[in-house]
Amino acid sequence: MMRTPVRKVALAAMLAMVGVATSSQAQTAVADANGNALPDCYQYAKVQRDAPAHIQTELFVVVDQTTPFNGQLRQSLAQQIAPLLAPGNALSVFAFSAYTQGFYTQRLVHARMDQPMAQAQRDGTGKAQLKQLDQCLQFQQQGIQKLAQEALIKSLGQGGASISKSDVLGSLKDLSGPIRSSTAQRKVVLLASDMLENSSISSFYQGRTVRLVNPEAEMKKVQAQQLLSDFAGAQVYVLGAGLIDGDSATKGVYRDPKVLGALRAFWGQYFEASHAKLQEFGTPDLLGRVQ
Repeated sequence: MMRTPVRKVALAAMLAMVGVATSSQAQTAVADANGNALPDCYQYAKVQRDAPAHIQTELFVVVDQTTPFNGQLRQSLAQQIAPLLAPGNALSVFAFSAYTQGFYTQRLVHARMDQPMAQAQRDGTGKAQLKQLDQCLQFQQQGIQKLAQEALIKSLGQGGASISKSDVLGSLKDLSGPIRSSTAQRKVVLLASDMLENSSISSFYQGRTVRLVNPEAEMKKVQAQQLLSDFAGAQVYVLGAGLIDGDSATKGVYRDPKVLGALRAFWGQYFEASHAKLQEFGTPDLLGRVQ
């Protein structure tokens, strides 16, 4: 049996829920108590859930606005995000840089997608409600992609070389709070950052390049400043490690494997002590896929 195409007028009404169009009906479902930027489709269709709503995987995209990402790395970041924008999952996008430069850690968007209705419940639900539910679920897929795109454009379009400091450690401690409090069964952190601390705590630079850090010595600084966090078992993927200003515009930039190895060793120790697992450390791009 052919499925009836989703009517444009119905989608237009739901697009208002993320500010794309205007609809008085849609405004009632915007931003629930958890700050969800997408409509609750079961509430929209006035259908009872057959099980409590839960998040399977929440993807936390964290963008360091001090890192000079080129077009290829920006595209790679977007491609890594796309597969996890699936029904039952949630997306949160954060941006951070330095506390003293007029930039600060902020959540740009939080959006959760509903699970499709089980067939047993569909069999006992009216056609009109099913139509509304299916339209809304399709809209969620379009809406979360748009929200992700807009958040990336905003976070990547600011900062860069204009920010002289980078509070990576302090920002990660701030971000660990919402990650820890997420109710998702699985938490994945995609951290787009050069991972080069440059603050009053420590500096990973030497002149205009990356210095060879001593992981153990840096961990002692972290512990002394009480900057360890609790990421509640999150899986962490890093994209952009070791990038410095000028890399994005210069071909053939040499990165000393010892320097990058020491940088990775430090962050591996940091995340392990902060109850997270460093899955992959892209220097600068990820070789695998975020899963």
